[in-house]
Amino acid sequence: MHKTANWSLRKGAILTFSLVLLVLLFDQWIKYYIKSTYAPGEMHSLIGDWFILEYIENQGMAFGTTFGSSIWSKLALSIFRIIAIGGIAYYWFKQAKSDAPMIFHIGIALVLAGATGNLIDSMFYDYLFPYDPCMPFNHLEGSGNMHECPLFGEIEVKHKGFLLGNVVDMFKFHAYWPDWMPLIGGNEVFPAIWNLADGSISVGVVIVLFNQKAFFKK
Repeated sequence: MHKTANWSLRKGAILTFSLVLLVLLFDQWIKYYIKSTYAPGEMHSLIGDWFILEYIENQGMAFGTTFGSSIWSKLALSIFRIIAIGGIAYYWFKQAKSDAPMIFHIGIALVLAGATGNLIDSMFYDYLFPYDPCMPFNHLEGSGNMHECPLFGEIEVKHKGFLLGNVVDMFKFHAYWPDWMPLIGGNEVFPAIWNLADGSISVGVVIVLFNQKAFFKK
């Protein structure tokens, strides 16, 4: 029994680590490419007219949602990510010892990879790339951090530093609901701009939700 548990843990660890590493490498490569070669707001078609690349940065959570404008709000979000990653990893370790199915490892790995990918942006991007406080992505009303910009005058910008960096987003579905549909006609089907890390989290959560009976046997 002990050997079986160790083998299950070893297999799960190999699969989980490999998938996390793969998603992280691809996520960071895409972000580095976009941030290094695209101008802010630049768009290019990826698949026809309905799936495009558009370079933006967000200061908040997944899919561009915000979490307040103070330095403490951003720090709280980054710290929450760290705690969540630690909690998910601990939960994975406990379940992996009990011969969890492979689909469990895949779902948890995708969530871990996505959360870690966006955390890396917040931790290091203010140092890895030139920081321009006058770039619109860095404007943040209510931050209390004033800066003089030639085009805008004195404005409030986000704070710079460890755990305070923006997250790079680039994928967008450029599709609209038919005009004849009530309430939503003519609106974008999914207006948010997202990255691979966001998509990885979403797919991982869906896997967990649709396989609860396999994961949580009594």
